[in-house]
Amino acid sequence: MPMSPFLARLREKVGGELLMLPSASGFVFDGAGRLLVARHGDVGVWAAPGGGIDPDERPQDAVVRELREELGIEIEVRGLIGVYGGPEFRVHYPNGHQVGYVNAGYACVIVSGDPEPDGDEITDCRWVGEEELAGLHTTDWMPLVAPEAFAWWREHARR
Repeated sequence: MPMSPFLARLREKVGGELLMLPSASGFVFDGAGRLLVARHGDVGVWAAPGGGIDPDERPQDAVVRELREELGIEIEVRGLIGVYGGPEFRVHYPNGHQVGYVNAGYACVIVSGDPEPDGDEITDCRWVGEEELAGLHTTDWMPLVAPEAFAWWREHARR
């Protein structure tokens, strides 16, 4: 997915300088309690799928849109796991752009479709347990948020 028109206008003004941007991630779990992770093509690391929140878009709507665009799935948001930020959420992209994300992480389930990477933003996806996730090359923020996501799911999955 190309850069949004909103972000393109910002980049025209600030170039590659650091921008603080709102984002949302979907921590999608299956019936076995495994987490869906996606390999991001631009930086080559694994993370929960998601992306930027557009102007006037609700964060929970953004995560639904992003997972539809990137993986071709329809999800149901089950709850907010947490809101995160900090140095682990700063990304230096290959084109020289820097972004500091403030991220809303949502627990989700698939309501229709099978995850299929879009081949652009997402190059691969898989279901993983906590131990397998620890062995993947992930974003800096995944080791901080994933334990909270798995704990949230264990506590709330049966409700």
